[in-house]
Amino acid sequence: MKQNNIIKAPADDCVVTYRGGIVENRHQVHAAIVDANGNILYTVGDPSRVTLIRSAAKPAQALAILETGAFNHFDFDDADMALMCASHNSENVHISRAQSMLAKIQAKDADLRCGGHAAISDVVNKSWIKAGYTPTGADVSDYHLPENPMQLLVKSIVKDLANLKEDEVKWAIDGCNLPAPAIPLYSLAQMYGTVAAAADLDEDNNSQQRRQNLARIFYAMTGYPELVGGEGRFCTRLMTTFQGNLVGKIGADGCYGIGIRASEQTRKLGTGTAIGIAVKIEDGNIPVLYSAVMEILEQLGIGTQETREKLADLHHPKLLNTAGVEIGLVDSAFNLRAVS
Repeated sequence: MKQNNIIKAPADDCVVTYRGGIVENRHQVHAAIVDANGNILYTVGDPSRVTLIRSAAKPAQALAILETGAFNHFDFDDADMALMCASHNSENVHISRAQSMLAKIQAKDADLRCGGHAAISDVVNKSWIKAGYTPTGADVSDYHLPENPMQLLVKSIVKDLANLKEDEVKWAIDGCNLPAPAIPLYSLAQMYGTVAAAADLDEDNNSQQRRQNLARIFYAMTGYPELVGGEGRFCTRLMTTFQGNLVGKIGADGCYGIGIRASEQTRKLGTGTAIGIAVKIEDGNIPVLYSAVMEILEQLGIGTQETREKLADLHHPKLLNTAGVEIGLVDSAFNLRAVS
Protein backbone atom coordinates (compact mmCIF):
# COMPACT_ATOMS: atom_id res chain seq x y z
CA MET A 1 0.00 0.00 0.00
CA LYS A 2 1.49 3.32 -1.06
CA GLN A 3 1.92 6.05 1.52
CA ASN A 4 0.20 8.65 -0.71
CA ASN A 5 -2.99 6.59 -0.83
CA ILE A 6 -3.71 6.79 2.89
CA ILE A 7 -5.58 9.35 4.95
CA LYS A 8 -2.83 10.59 7.26
CA ALA A 9 -3.52 10.74 10.99
CA PRO A 10 -2.61 13.89 12.92
CA ALA A 11 0.77 13.93 14.65
CA ASP A 12 -0.32 13.21 18.20
CA ASP A 13 2.38 10.97 19.66
CA CYS A 14 1.08 7.70 18.30
CA VAL A 15 1.72 4.88 15.88
CA VAL A 16 -1.16 4.43 13.45
CA THR A 17 -2.43 1.30 11.72
CA TYR A 18 -4.21 1.78 8.42
CA ARG A 19 -6.56 -0.63 6.66
CA GLY A 20 -7.50 0.14 3.09
CA GLY A 21 -6.06 3.62 3.49
CA ILE A 22 -8.31 4.33 6.48
CA VAL A 23 -7.11 4.92 10.03
CA GLU A 24 -8.07 1.84 12.04
CA ASN A 25 -6.15 2.26 15.29
CA ARG A 26 -4.02 4.84 17.04
CA HIS A 27 -1.54 3.46 19.55
CA GLN A 28 -0.27 6.08 21.98
CA VAL A 29 3.50 6.24 22.44
CA HIS A 30 5.44 7.41 25.48
CA ALA A 31 9.23 7.61 25.41
CA ALA A 32 12.21 9.15 27.15
CA ILE A 33 15.72 9.54 25.78
CA VAL A 34 18.34 10.48 28.37
CA ASP A 35 22.10 10.67 28.72
CA ALA A 36 23.97 8.45 31.15
CA ASN A 37 23.70 11.15 33.82
CA GLY A 38 19.92 11.14 33.63
CA ASN A 39 19.50 14.40 31.70
CA ILE A 40 16.43 14.16 29.48
CA LEU A 41 17.32 14.88 25.85
CA TYR A 42 14.13 14.03 23.94
CA THR A 43 10.61 12.91 24.76
CA VAL A 44 7.45 11.53 23.22
CA GLY A 45 4.14 11.56 25.08
CA ASP A 46 4.65 11.40 28.85
CA PRO A 47 8.30 10.60 29.70
CA SER A 48 7.40 10.42 33.40
CA ARG A 49 4.75 7.74 32.92
CA VAL A 50 5.18 5.21 35.73
CA THR A 51 5.61 1.93 33.89
CA LEU A 52 5.83 -1.68 34.97
CA ILE A 53 9.05 -2.51 33.19
CA ARG A 54 8.50 -6.27 33.47
CA SER A 55 11.34 -8.26 31.84
CA ALA A 56 13.16 -5.07 30.89
CA ALA A 57 14.30 -5.29 34.53
CA LYS A 58 16.28 -8.48 33.89
CA PRO A 59 19.69 -6.82 33.55
CA ALA A 60 19.17 -5.39 37.05
CA GLN A 61 18.12 -8.80 38.33
CA ALA A 62 21.19 -10.35 36.72
CA LEU A 63 23.38 -7.75 38.41
CA ALA A 64 22.16 -9.11 41.75
CA ILE A 65 23.53 -12.54 40.79
CA LEU A 66 26.92 -10.98 40.14
CA GLU A 67 26.96 -8.90 43.31
CA THR A 68 26.11 -11.80 45.62
CA GLY A 69 29.11 -13.72 44.28
CA ALA A 70 26.84 -16.53 43.07
CA PHE A 71 27.85 -15.98 39.45
CA ASN A 72 31.51 -16.81 40.09
CA HIS A 73 30.77 -19.35 42.82
CA PHE A 74 28.76 -21.53 40.44
CA ASP A 75 31.14 -20.93 37.53
CA PHE A 76 28.56 -19.30 35.27
CA ASP A 77 29.83 -17.78 32.01
CA ASP A 78 28.75 -14.94 29.73
CA ALA A 79 26.37 -17.16 27.77
CA ASP A 80 24.67 -18.01 31.07
CA MET A 81 24.48 -14.30 31.83
CA ALA A 82 22.79 -13.65 28.49
CA LEU A 83 20.14 -16.24 29.33
CA MET A 84 19.63 -14.65 32.76
CA CYS A 85 18.66 -11.47 30.89
CA ALA A 86 16.46 -13.27 28.37
CA SER A 87 12.85 -13.57 27.36
CA HIS A 88 13.66 -16.44 25.04
CA ASN A 89 11.93 -18.69 22.52
CA SER A 90 12.51 -21.96 24.40
CA GLU A 91 14.54 -23.23 21.45
CA ASN A 92 16.81 -26.20 22.09
CA VAL A 93 19.78 -23.87 22.64
CA HIS A 94 17.82 -22.05 25.37
CA ILE A 95 16.54 -25.20 27.07
CA SER A 96 19.94 -26.90 27.10
CA ARG A 97 21.56 -23.76 28.49
CA ALA A 98 18.92 -23.47 31.22
CA GLN A 99 19.35 -27.15 32.12
CA SER A 100 23.11 -26.65 32.33
CA MET A 101 22.65 -23.68 34.64
CA LEU A 102 20.31 -25.63 36.90
CA ALA A 103 22.85 -28.45 37.05
CA LYS A 104 25.58 -26.01 38.10
CA ILE A 105 23.56 -25.02 41.18
CA GLN A 106 22.33 -28.58 41.77
CA ALA A 107 18.70 -27.60 41.19
CA LYS A 108 15.85 -29.17 39.22
CA ASP A 109 12.95 -27.93 37.11
CA ALA A 110 10.71 -28.56 40.11
CA ASP A 111 12.60 -25.91 42.08
CA LEU A 112 11.46 -23.18 39.72
CA ARG A 113 8.62 -20.96 40.95
CA CYS A 114 7.80 -19.28 37.66
CA GLY A 115 5.07 -21.67 36.58
CA GLY A 116 4.70 -22.94 33.02
CA HIS A 117 3.44 -21.26 29.88
CA ALA A 118 3.47 -21.71 26.14
CA ALA A 119 6.71 -20.94 24.30
CA ILE A 120 7.00 -17.41 22.88
CA SER A 121 8.08 -18.87 19.53
CA ASP A 122 5.13 -20.14 17.48
CA VAL A 123 7.38 -22.75 15.85
CA VAL A 124 8.54 -24.12 19.20
CA ASN A 125 5.05 -23.96 20.68
CA LYS A 126 3.57 -25.96 17.78
CA SER A 127 6.31 -28.58 18.14
CA TRP A 128 5.49 -28.90 21.85
CA ILE A 129 1.80 -29.35 21.09
CA LYS A 130 2.59 -31.98 18.47
CA ALA A 131 4.74 -33.81 21.02
CA GLY A 132 2.04 -33.59 23.70
CA TYR A 133 4.25 -31.49 25.98
CA THR A 134 2.65 -29.71 28.95
CA PRO A 135 4.68 -27.14 30.97
CA THR A 136 4.40 -27.41 34.74
CA GLY A 137 5.45 -25.47 37.84
CA ALA A 138 5.90 -26.45 41.49
CA ASP A 139 5.93 -24.81 44.94
CA VAL A 140 9.34 -25.61 46.36
CA SER A 141 11.28 -22.55 47.48
CA ASP A 142 10.68 -18.93 48.39
CA TYR A 143 13.24 -17.22 46.16
CA HIS A 144 10.40 -15.44 44.37
CA LEU A 145 8.86 -13.82 47.43
CA PRO A 146 9.31 -10.04 47.89
CA GLU A 147 10.91 -10.45 51.32
CA ASN A 148 13.52 -12.95 50.10
CA PRO A 149 17.06 -11.54 50.51
CA MET A 150 17.71 -11.86 46.78
CA GLN A 151 14.58 -9.87 45.93
CA LEU A 152 15.53 -7.23 48.50
CA LEU A 153 18.90 -6.89 46.77
CA VAL A 154 17.17 -6.58 43.38
CA LYS A 155 14.98 -3.82 44.82
CA SER A 156 18.05 -1.95 46.02
CA ILE A 157 19.77 -2.32 42.64
CA VAL A 158 16.73 -1.11 40.70
CA LYS A 159 16.51 1.92 43.00
CA ASP A 160 20.18 2.72 42.46
CA LEU A 161 20.25 2.24 38.68
CA ALA A 162 17.03 4.22 38.24
CA ASN A 163 18.39 6.98 40.51
CA LEU A 164 15.23 6.93 42.63
CA LYS A 165 14.39 6.83 46.31
CA GLU A 166 13.00 3.60 47.73
CA ASP A 167 9.45 4.95 47.98
CA GLU A 168 9.59 6.16 44.35
CA VAL A 169 9.75 2.59 43.04
CA LYS A 170 6.44 0.71 43.04
CA TRP A 171 6.20 -3.07 42.92
CA ALA A 172 3.78 -5.66 41.58
CA ILE A 173 4.05 -9.35 40.65
CA ASP A 174 5.23 -10.20 37.15
CA GLY A 175 3.89 -12.94 34.89
CA CYS A 176 6.82 -15.16 35.89
CA ASN A 177 5.90 -14.73 39.57
CA LEU A 178 8.77 -12.41 40.56
CA PRO A 179 8.43 -8.87 41.93
CA ALA A 180 8.23 -6.39 39.03
CA PRO A 181 9.26 -2.74 39.46
CA ALA A 182 7.26 0.22 38.18
CA ILE A 183 9.31 3.35 37.55
CA PRO A 184 9.07 6.50 35.40
CA LEU A 185 10.16 5.98 31.80
CA TYR A 186 13.03 8.44 32.16
CA SER A 187 14.35 6.27 35.02
CA LEU A 188 14.20 3.14 32.87
CA ALA A 189 16.08 5.06 30.18
CA GLN A 190 18.74 6.05 32.70
CA MET A 191 19.05 2.43 33.83
CA TYR A 192 19.89 1.34 30.30
CA GLY A 193 22.08 4.37 29.67
CA THR A 194 24.06 3.39 32.77
CA VAL A 195 24.56 -0.14 31.44
CA ALA A 196 25.84 1.19 28.10
CA ALA A 197 28.08 3.75 29.82
CA ALA A 198 29.64 0.96 31.87
CA ALA A 199 30.73 -0.73 28.65
CA ASP A 200 32.33 2.54 27.52
CA LEU A 201 34.26 2.91 30.79
CA ASP A 202 35.13 -0.74 31.36
CA GLU A 203 38.63 -0.29 29.94
CA ASP A 204 39.49 1.81 33.01
CA ASN A 205 41.21 -0.61 35.38
CA ASN A 206 40.20 1.57 38.31
CA SER A 207 36.49 1.48 37.50
CA GLN A 208 34.14 0.46 40.28
CA GLN A 209 33.13 -3.17 40.67
CA ARG A 210 29.47 -2.43 39.90
CA ARG A 211 30.49 -0.68 36.70
CA GLN A 212 32.56 -3.71 35.72
CA ASN A 213 29.59 -5.96 36.44
CA LEU A 214 27.27 -3.81 34.34
CA ALA A 215 29.79 -3.88 31.50
CA ARG A 216 29.86 -7.67 31.71
CA ILE A 217 26.07 -7.74 31.38
CA PHE A 218 26.27 -5.46 28.32
CA TYR A 219 28.91 -7.65 26.67
CA ALA A 220 27.06 -10.86 27.54
CA MET A 221 23.80 -9.67 25.99
CA THR A 222 25.43 -8.24 22.87
CA GLY A 223 27.83 -11.18 22.59
CA TYR A 224 25.06 -13.79 22.76
CA PRO A 225 21.99 -12.03 21.32
CA GLU A 226 20.53 -15.34 20.17
CA LEU A 227 20.18 -16.37 23.83
CA VAL A 228 18.40 -13.16 24.84
CA GLY A 229 15.54 -13.78 22.41
CA GLY A 230 15.94 -16.30 19.64
CA GLU A 231 15.19 -16.85 15.97
CA GLY A 232 13.29 -13.90 14.53
CA ARG A 233 12.97 -12.06 17.83
CA PHE A 234 13.35 -8.27 17.89
CA CYS A 235 15.91 -8.16 20.74
CA THR A 236 18.13 -10.65 18.93
CA ARG A 237 17.82 -8.98 15.55
CA LEU A 238 18.35 -5.49 16.99
CA MET A 239 21.54 -6.33 18.88
CA THR A 240 22.89 -8.47 16.04
CA THR A 241 22.26 -5.74 13.48
CA PHE A 242 23.89 -3.00 15.57
CA GLN A 243 26.93 -5.22 16.23
CA GLY A 244 27.57 -4.53 19.89
CA ASN A 245 26.84 -0.80 19.85
CA LEU A 246 23.61 -1.11 21.78
CA VAL A 247 21.78 -3.41 24.16
CA GLY A 248 18.01 -3.82 24.02
CA LYS A 249 15.46 -5.71 26.09
CA ILE A 250 11.71 -6.04 25.90
CA GLY A 251 9.32 -5.93 28.82
CA ALA A 252 5.86 -7.47 28.48
CA ASP A 253 2.87 -5.33 27.51
CA GLY A 254 4.68 -2.90 25.29
CA CYS A 255 7.76 -1.76 27.21
CA TYR A 256 11.32 -1.53 25.87
CA GLY A 257 14.72 -0.40 27.16
CA ILE A 258 17.81 0.40 25.08
CA GLY A 259 21.32 1.43 26.06
CA ILE A 260 23.53 2.93 23.33
CA ARG A 261 27.27 3.38 23.70
CA ALA A 262 28.79 6.83 23.23
CA SER A 263 29.71 7.59 19.63
CA GLU A 264 29.84 10.40 17.12
CA GLN A 265 26.11 9.81 16.59
CA THR A 266 25.27 10.28 20.27
CA ARG A 267 27.53 13.34 20.46
CA LYS A 268 25.44 14.93 17.71
CA LEU A 269 22.50 14.64 20.12
CA GLY A 270 24.25 16.97 22.54
CA THR A 271 25.86 14.55 24.96
CA GLY A 272 29.31 13.11 25.44
CA THR A 273 27.99 10.01 27.19
CA ALA A 274 26.08 6.88 26.35
CA ILE A 275 22.33 7.33 26.04
CA GLY A 276 19.33 5.37 27.25
CA ILE A 277 15.94 4.99 25.60
CA ALA A 278 12.72 3.79 27.22
CA VAL A 279 9.49 3.26 25.30
CA LYS A 280 5.98 2.31 26.38
CA ILE A 281 3.01 1.66 24.10
CA GLU A 282 -0.12 2.57 26.05
CA ASP A 283 -2.17 -0.41 24.86
CA GLY A 284 0.71 -2.89 25.08
CA ASN A 285 0.80 -3.74 21.37
CA ILE A 286 4.14 -5.47 20.67
CA PRO A 287 4.48 -5.06 16.86
CA VAL A 288 3.64 -1.37 17.34
CA LEU A 289 6.33 -1.20 20.04
CA TYR A 290 8.98 -2.48 17.63
CA SER A 291 7.87 0.01 14.99
CA ALA A 292 8.08 2.87 17.50
CA VAL A 293 11.55 1.82 18.68
CA MET A 294 12.83 1.75 15.11
CA GLU A 295 11.26 5.14 14.37
CA ILE A 296 12.97 6.63 17.42
CA LEU A 297 16.35 5.21 16.37
CA GLU A 298 15.83 6.70 12.91
CA GLN A 299 14.85 10.12 14.21
CA LEU A 300 17.89 10.09 16.51
CA GLY A 301 20.16 9.04 13.64
CA ILE A 302 21.46 5.97 15.48
CA GLY A 303 23.16 3.57 13.09
CA THR A 304 23.46 4.03 9.35
CA GLN A 305 20.49 3.98 7.01
CA GLU A 306 21.81 0.66 5.69
CA THR A 307 21.89 -0.76 9.22
CA ARG A 308 18.36 0.34 10.06
CA GLU A 309 17.10 -0.92 6.69
CA LYS A 310 17.88 -4.47 7.83
CA LEU A 311 15.03 -4.07 10.31
CA ALA A 312 12.65 -2.31 7.90
CA ASP A 313 10.09 -5.12 8.17
CA LEU A 314 9.75 -4.28 11.88
CA HIS A 315 9.82 -0.51 11.37
CA HIS A 316 7.06 -0.50 8.74
CA PRO A 317 5.38 -3.91 9.01
CA LYS A 318 2.81 -4.82 6.38
CA LEU A 319 -0.60 -5.91 7.63
CA LEU A 320 -1.80 -9.12 6.00
CA ASN A 321 -5.16 -10.88 6.18
CA THR A 322 -5.65 -14.63 6.55
CA ALA A 323 -5.27 -15.07 2.78
CA GLY A 324 -1.88 -13.38 2.87
CA VAL A 325 -3.17 -10.28 1.09
CA GLU A 326 -1.64 -6.96 2.14
CA ILE A 327 -4.52 -4.89 3.52
CA GLY A 328 -2.79 -2.16 5.48
CA LEU A 329 0.33 -0.80 7.08
CA VAL A 330 1.82 0.65 10.24
CA ASP A 331 3.11 4.22 10.29
CA SER A 332 4.47 6.56 12.96
CA ALA A 333 2.70 9.84 13.71
CA PHE A 334 5.09 11.32 16.26
CA ASN A 335 8.17 13.48 16.36
CA LEU A 336 10.76 13.54 19.12
CA ARG A 337 10.68 16.74 21.15
CA ALA A 338 14.05 18.11 22.18
CA VAL A 339 14.36 19.21 25.80
CA SER A 340 16.36 22.42 26.10
